[in-house]
Amino acid sequence: MGSTSAESNGTGSVGNNGTGSAGNTGNGDNSTSGVGRRALIKRSAALGLVSVPAMSFLSACASGGGSDNSGDNKGETSESNPFGVKKGSKLDVVIFKGGYGDDYAKAWEAAFKKEWGVTSVHTGTQEITGKLQPRFNAGNPPDIVDDAGAQQIPIDVLYKNGQLLDLAEVLDAPSVDDPDKKVRDTLIPGTLDAGMQEGKVVALNYIYTVWGLWYSGKLFQEKGWEAPKTWDDFLAICKDAKSQGIGGLAHQGKYPYYINVAIMDLIAKKGGLDAMKAIDNLDPEAFVGSDAAQEAIEAIYEVVEKGYLMPGTNGLTHNESQTRWNQYKAAFITSGSWLENEQLKTTPDDFDMKFLPMPLLPDSALPFEAIRAGSGEPFIIPAKAKNLPAAKEFMRRMLSKEWSTLFAKEANSLTILKDGVDPGVQLRPGTQSTVEASKAAGDNTFRFLYTEWYSEMGTAIENASNELMAKRIQPKEWLKRAQAAVDKQAKDPASKQNRRD
Repeated sequence: MGSTSAESNGTGSVGNNGTGSAGNTGNGDNSTSGVGRRALIKRSAALGLVSVPAMSFLSACASGGGSDNSGDNKGETSESNPFGVKKGSKLDVVIFKGGYGDDYAKAWEAAFKKEWGVTSVHTGTQEITGKLQPRFNAGNPPDIVDDAGAQQIPIDVLYKNGQLLDLAEVLDAPSVDDPDKKVRDTLIPGTLDAGMQEGKVVALNYIYTVWGLWYSGKLFQEKGWEAPKTWDDFLAICKDAKSQGIGGLAHQGKYPYYINVAIMDLIAKKGGLDAMKAIDNLDPEAFVGSDAAQEAIEAIYEVVEKGYLMPGTNGLTHNESQTRWNQYKAAFITSGSWLENEQLKTTPDDFDMKFLPMPLLPDSALPFEAIRAGSGEPFIIPAKAKNLPAAKEFMRRMLSKEWSTLFAKEANSLTILKDGVDPGVQLRPGTQSTVEASKAAGDNTFRFLYTEWYSEMGTAIENASNELMAKRIQPKEWLKRAQAAVDKQAKDPASKQNRRD
């Protein structure tokens, strides 16, 4: 799933989100990032990564280190082997087994073994923190990790603790398909942004993801509904659905990341890119004082006030809510483009899953076709990986047309490689609709980065959204809480290293 999915973003980071890390690999002294050790301990404790007073995660992180720990796994370098992969070595691979499964990674591993004679130790799991936190603590992390899911270890925390490798060497290496080009020059523009911390790319968000609303083509045809382009038309369908005993909007209540897809999309489309950047740049009027934010949150609250939510949706997990949507118990649901893969077992054959850009509030700055799009599903290489040469080459191969096509076949999704999927690959209806939406959007795409940069802030905003959807607070209070989260983050000196122009 994406950096960004319910599973990929339940912690408040995207992702993968969709939703969506390292660089500080010289040593474990966090003073280089401008963040005090005490502040890091508090933040990590708040995110559940350490216990107090033990703080084992932080203690282990202190040794950080970015030196090559490969030892006997280092082979000779050459033009075709830029990192010195050693034949016969082993590669420890951990994959988040969510909406995209892990069959694609097994296909990669088989191809890697055939090419290099490297045997992979494969782990597919949804328990990323549970499986990996003890290994990071012990200084024995895997070689390459798909760090996604509800139990994702937040990329910004790993980065600040010096646990991740700066990926510049991989991105500046020759492309497998065209050695005259660097790997980074073969990627869709802007897709590396989500993996940046303080100007360094430290996570490779591999999957090209779009976020928005989803609906059933079959249900809409039966009811005579047309996909809405305005918020008023969206509300009209919700009203009609309610009159027929159908929920208007379902959301994955136990993972408020999802309803923030709708809230943040409305803010960006209403106020334009400046409204989006104000949030990422921690503007003192990002929420309180922003007309776009106020109109967006009031629009979402209207759905709540008028009873257009699918009954019970606030208390459901992503799978539970999405399954009821598959049973035609709601007209719309918010999600990213991993949704179709995640729901394969529960989606009726004739459901005809469709993607819809967020409908427009009046006088919106961006057109209806504009979508939140970018990269999700962050892959990382731990700084203390034992087989760094093979990990780097594995990631370089991920960004080849052969491996990108393998991914599309197995996971029904696109990657960040430009024209990276063989035209013969048949995508399912929902995914194909995201391809068509991306083409229609053209340059009208946007992507928030605060979820990757500031996981604690993201969680605070999600918590406020959870309260709003349950009618425990109203829009004015939501704006105050969201702004408070921004203002708190802005006090962190390290935040000044992240800036969108």
